[in-house]
Amino acid sequence: MPKTRIVVEYFSVISGLILLVFAGDKLVDGSVIIAERLHVSKLIIGITVVSFGTSAPELVIGIDSALSGVTEIALGNIVGSNIANVLLVLGIPALFYPFACDDDEIKHSLFYMIIATLLFITLAFFGPLYIWQGIVLITLLMIFLFYAIKRAKSNIKILKHDIDFAKRALEDMEPQPEKKTPVAKAVIAVILGLVGLVFGAHILVDGATIVARTMGISEAVIGLTIVAIGTSLPELTTSLVAARNNHGDVAMGNIIGSNLFNILAIMGITSLVAPISIPEHFFRMDFPIMAATSLILVPIAMGKIKINRLTGIVFSALYIFYLFFLTMQSNFI
Repeated sequence: MPKTRIVVEYFSVISGLILLVFAGDKLVDGSVIIAERLHVSKLIIGITVVSFGTSAPELVIGIDSALSGVTEIALGNIVGSNIANVLLVLGIPALFYPFACDDDEIKHSLFYMIIATLLFITLAFFGPLYIWQGIVLITLLMIFLFYAIKRAKSNIKILKHDIDFAKRALEDMEPQPEKKTPVAKAVIAVILGLVGLVFGAHILVDGATIVARTMGISEAVIGLTIVAIGTSLPELTTSLVAARNNHGDVAMGNIIGSNLFNILAIMGITSLVAPISIPEHFFRMDFPIMAATSLILVPIAMGKIKINRLTGIVFSALYIFYLFFLTMQSNFI
């Protein structure tokens, strides 16, 4: 490959990273403003708008892989992304910006995520995923969204009551002028942020893949590492920005919501497009690790494990070990 082409690909990687950071910042800022204006929990916004948006690269890859007849790429991408979302997307922000998530809603959402993960592994155990399994997964996503919205509406009523009470108590006080960002502007920021994340991830993954090939890295390792990590970059960027701005609820909601969306929506939609075969090697390591990383969030949600720098070190180290064993295993696939 010409040196000029390699330079271009390195530039693509750097440009993709810059775009991811900028877009993630816009997405988080816009989402937080919307949550505050609508009096909706930041966790709910993180689980729905933010997480579903940052999972767009996985959705694109899933559909494209199914149409191309290589559904194993879609499967590997989802499993690898869900593992990365916990160990990497939670671990790296904790290294730099330790954060807390004290929203009770996280326990309910985490419960749904664990159930979805275990159900997905169970369905995979009985063979390829066909249309009916896809319908089951998508139906479960609709049920989750229904209850999430229902709980959000309930929280809105409580918050409105509290706000009315506070207004009455402060009637005699001099109102302080406050410049508020219009909701419409915040919505535009969210949309631009989502588009930027998808485009940035695409540029970075393409550039990194070409660079890796020039270094002699095998296709299997590229698919199981670069693609999975690359499609998790929007989640990582968003969680980093959220943690930096002390929005731990958005960061945690992004992780849980993305994993839910990956399994229920992306696997469900991909199953509708084409049957998804399940290679045996997924049961030896990847599925067990995906289940374990989901369960490790339980003590965090219960407050037994703090999201601090030690947590970040442990999670990041576990992910490095996972990549090492994944590389070793790829030689025998």
